[in-house]
Amino acid sequence: MPEGGGCYRCCSSFIFTSGLTALFMWLSLRTSKPTCSIQDFYVPALNRSDNSTANHTIRFDLKLDNGMKDKGVHYANISLTFFYNSTGLPIANFTVPEFYQGHNKNTRRRALVDASGLPWAEARDAVANGSTVSFRVRLATRVKFKIMVWYTKRHSLVVGGDVVVNDSGQKVNRKGIKLKSGAPDPASQRVRVVPFLIFTFVIILFL
Repeated sequence: MPEGGGCYRCCSSFIFTSGLTALFMWLSLRTSKPTCSIQDFYVPALNRSDNSTANHTIRFDLKLDNGMKDKGVHYANISLTFFYNSTGLPIANFTVPEFYQGHNKNTRRRALVDASGLPWAEARDAVANGSTVSFRVRLATRVKFKIMVWYTKRHSLVVGGDVVVNDSGQKVNRKGIKLKSGAPDPASQRVRVVPFLIFTFVIILFL
């Protein structure tokens, strides 16, 4: 009996330790995708108080926020596509070169893009009549996460959002426009640990 009790305690201790280790690994490998938002969006040609009708550019301020406290993010080239929602056609493109972002950091990328194929007269008439016009910004890239000294595999990140502009040429919403994602959560690294975690708890239940 003492030998059996000792073996039972040893097995229980091993299983408990294994469960804690699996839980720690699961928590360590959890990742969350960056938050992307448009903080500023200005279309000079739609500003009625400024005689800039020939200025067919769009000024934007993109913010990328890595909220993870212990993991960095490496972004591949970020492709931005701008659409005029009235026609649904792309009017401009911009590429942000790849870069690394440290943990719990945010990064801003500001730029001007030339817009073409947009019905400027229609858009100016709309804002002149007290209405607004809407643009869509689509962001696409691939990210990989740095956990301590190694990187995970790359995950697709595709997000988008609508930006409404009034007769000042500025976006109506003073707050940043969050670009929302329909892409899967880039946290698949934790899946590798989940089967072992489930197996451990099943064994504990049957003891």
